[in-house]
Amino acid sequence: MASNPANPVRAISWVHSSAAEVWIKFLLALIGLGLAFMAALFSTASGEAGNLWASVILASVALLLAAFVGLVTVPYLARRVAIERLRQTLRFDVTRAGVIYVLVTLVIGIAALNTGNNLLYIVVSAMLAAILVSGIVSAAVLRGLELEVRLPEHVFARRSATARIDLHSLRRFLPSFSIGVVSADRDKNDRKQWKWERTTFSFPRNRVPENQWLRVRDWSVRRDKVAPKEPGLFDGMIYFPYLPAGGSLTAELDLRFARRGRYCESSFGLATRFPFAFLTKTRHILLRRELLVYPPVEPADELLEILPLVRGEWESFVRGQGADLYCIREYMPEDSARHLDWKATAKSGSLKVREFSRQEDRKLCIIFDNPGAGILSEQAYERGVNLAASLAWHFASQEVDVSYVIAGARRSRDVHDWLSRLAVVKPEQVEDASRQRLWEGLLGDAGLPNTNEFNIILTARPRQSIPTELWNCSYLVSLAESPA
Repeated sequence: MASNPANPVRAISWVHSSAAEVWIKFLLALIGLGLAFMAALFSTASGEAGNLWASVILASVALLLAAFVGLVTVPYLARRVAIERLRQTLRFDVTRAGVIYVLVTLVIGIAALNTGNNLLYIVVSAMLAAILVSGIVSAAVLRGLELEVRLPEHVFARRSATARIDLHSLRRFLPSFSIGVVSADRDKNDRKQWKWERTTFSFPRNRVPENQWLRVRDWSVRRDKVAPKEPGLFDGMIYFPYLPAGGSLTAELDLRFARRGRYCESSFGLATRFPFAFLTKTRHILLRRELLVYPPVEPADELLEILPLVRGEWESFVRGQGADLYCIREYMPEDSARHLDWKATAKSGSLKVREFSRQEDRKLCIIFDNPGAGILSEQAYERGVNLAASLAWHFASQEVDVSYVIAGARRSRDVHDWLSRLAVVKPEQVEDASRQRLWEGLLGDAGLPNTNEFNIILTARPRQSIPTELWNCSYLVSLAESPA
């Protein structure tokens, strides 16, 4: 029978894993303690036989072996057990009903002690048993559950989006009751979490490493402050009243974000108050989800005002053989006779031809000249970012070859790539002396000016600081705030 080649690979990977290290140290501890026990037995037998030196030597060996195991193996195994316990620890929050219940239990217990009434003792015992049952059952309800959070691909600020939350039970027999999916705890200042890291166990500790007797690899557990998180995905709770054993449930979550940016959730929580609502027990699940929220693309008043102006200048720029009439002009030898306008020719007495706007070369480039820090207020800067996103979204739905340029990034032709850049863009930390070099570099990277491309430039610079060769092929949108 042929052997499976995957088995040796699995065996080798298991030997190099941390679980194998734990088992090896555990077996070494058993062997060491077994040798120490045998040495102690032989020491006793030697003492009874009258061999004093053999008894002393064997007793010393037994003591040294026990001390070695206690110093090297036991702390390591204890720390690993503590780490696993910390991973499985559930967070407890006492509810208002739980506080009232405990106070009533204390009052009845004091009354039972003062009166010696057996009935009160029975009542107190039953109430304490209810607290114990509540803790055990609520912990059992949260075990064996898997959570999956599916986020939408494209989300705009100020628009609703739908996410899906799937909860699956891995248990075969016991169902789950009253499960709520909550967001991670966001205490930014005082919240701490347990972390474990690889260290070296040394003895004696007060000596330099060269003079220490013992140095072995070990693990240590410490508490670190959690760094402030990015904004979370949602607040509140998604509630599942009943989850059958081995079943799955799905709920839709309505997401709505007021501002653009990156929203992240590093973990989610499964919370329950079952069965008596004395405690809110939460089990955290490490499940990182990240969402990029695009700027809003609502038809703002400013967008509605500049669109006709942009289209007018654009049509003046892109003249050619299209379907839309641009103007009637004098006939030239290179013109085709089929474009003659006979009515205009008859009125004027000279040959006139019709000229159309060129559609095959309808190229547009939207440039966001990211202003430096402190040039615009936060409100004006956000208004400029939203306007750039709205323009891009509007022209992306037209039959136009649109490209997008922003300082510090390559030219893009994907509107979603452009929106993702605008979602996280910030004012640049650039000195005033280097602003002109940045602008010239932006033009060089974009390949401007391009006679076949019309440009919409969103900038906070004065018009005289922009190269004159761009004026005839560009529409400038000023991001500067109007004076009061």
